[in-house]
Amino acid sequence: MATLAVTGHTNLTGASLPLVAEALAPLLARYPAAELTGMSCLAAGADTVFADAVLALGGRLVAVLPSADYRSRMPAGPHAAAYDRLLRAAAEVKVMPYRRAGAAAYAAANRLLLGRAELLVAVWDGGRGGRPGGTGDAVATARAQGMPVEVVWPAGAARRPRTRPDRRGAPCGLGSGHDR
Repeated sequence: MATLAVTGHTNLTGASLPLVAEALAPLLARYPAAELTGMSCLAAGADTVFADAVLALGGRLVAVLPSADYRSRMPAGPHAAAYDRLLRAAAEVKVMPYRRAGAAAYAAANRLLLGRAELLVAVWDGGRGGRPGGTGDAVATARAQGMPVEVVWPAGAARRPRTRPDRRGAPCGLGSGHDR
């Protein structure tokens, strides 16, 4: 069984989403569908594209939710619908033992993802990021643990600029990238 976890930017531009999906397809196709498990926090951007790609190949999706209120804290809109769809499609759902999303809940989700995966897929532009738990931090942690990291950043991919700070605390570093 091949278990892959994802980390990456949530603020990918709309034009970047199909580029990332196209770049993920051959990476994930290295694994037979019956042996492929993808782990994701189902955040917008990289997490969602990764989860969709795993399912499109016939792989198994494991949703890792940082807290009991994770869904209720999402704004209404297209991502909320994608989250709901992916959550229904998940073969397994792990909810961290936190009532509210925040730094501790995201850190717990990160530990679970890194503890169960054998490869970290980082949809990442290579930047340092700003906070612990961000994509750069997740990549550094995985590498320090000796976990292989596959960076995916196709030509033409870009991030939308942030217009306001995230008020929820640090993101799930391996799956939601609210700060990345």
